[in-house]
Amino acid sequence: MPEKLSPLDFISASAEGVMLDVRSPGEYEKAHILGAISFPMFSNEERAAVGTCYKKEGKDKAVELGLSIVGPKLAPWVKSAKKLAQGKPLLIHCWRGGMRSGSMAWLLETAGLQVKLLIGGYKAYRHLVLKTLENPIPLRVLGGKTGSGKTEILLEMKKRGFQVIDLEGIAHHRGSAFGHLGLAPQPSSEHFENVLFHELRQLDLQKTIWVEDESRHIGKVFMNLEFYNQLRDAPVLFLDIDAQYRLPYLVEVYAQYPKEMLAEAIEKIKKRLGGQHYQKALACLEMGEFEDVAAITLQYYDKAYLHGLEQRDLQKIQRLEIHSLDTQKQVEAILPHILNA
Repeated sequence: MPEKLSPLDFISASAEGVMLDVRSPGEYEKAHILGAISFPMFSNEERAAVGTCYKKEGKDKAVELGLSIVGPKLAPWVKSAKKLAQGKPLLIHCWRGGMRSGSMAWLLETAGLQVKLLIGGYKAYRHLVLKTLENPIPLRVLGGKTGSGKTEILLEMKKRGFQVIDLEGIAHHRGSAFGHLGLAPQPSSEHFENVLFHELRQLDLQKTIWVEDESRHIGKVFMNLEFYNQLRDAPVLFLDIDAQYRLPYLVEVYAQYPKEMLAEAIEKIKKRLGGQHYQKALACLEMGEFEDVAAITLQYYDKAYLHGLEQRDLQKIQRLEIHSLDTQKQVEAILPHILNA
């Protein structure tokens, strides 16, 4: 019989094993355990057909249909699994730790492979993820208006040994209407949580963890509410950097993209800019006056950021004026304010 593991033990065992996710490709693509390999028992269409059969004709007929589908796949599965295993144990899971993972485990164990199962399946793993994000996390927030270079500062802090989670990196988005440009497609909110959970597991939860100040949504990703509430309640080091330093940075980051893409991004904040500012931004864009475009959009973003900052506990906000966008100089300037954090 395959060894059955709790979600924590299953994840720990993955360091010396190979995780196989036997859910459908669609389930896997939506969200999965980090490091798991998609090894579907049914295609999306096959899973839908079995589900429909179950509802209309009952469990027995659905099982018969399922067996007729998987029969021709048994030998290829064993061959593929042996190639993936390379002598390591196979850690198998489906949605609830039921028939799909149990059947696959039986097959692969019968073929002589070492197999372990996740008790409760992916659903139990998700319960662990959400519970972890509810627990107290010692967050400290790096704040600053758009174009302050906060992500670069955090990554430099990480190089210097500070505990950092790059939320925008996990979300594949920089947070503004322009934030998707040049980045990979965004994960689902569920998979964002899975990656966040994985990041937290690598850190010491007794020591400060630095994150960037964010609204609850980062592009199309919505942050877990319990985690977001902790972020909003955490102390903030607010870097007050004048627009004269931020504008060249924004031009450097975004002017490389086609004007059509930039125009589409400006369209997203048309109402917030107001008709006159919107038209002026488009005109400046057409003429290649990128710094003017950035200055117009900053009028909205700076106002919105400061409004959000004012909703926090003001006693938890530490302001620090910075007169540079050089990351090394920025970090040196803030080190005296964070070394005791």
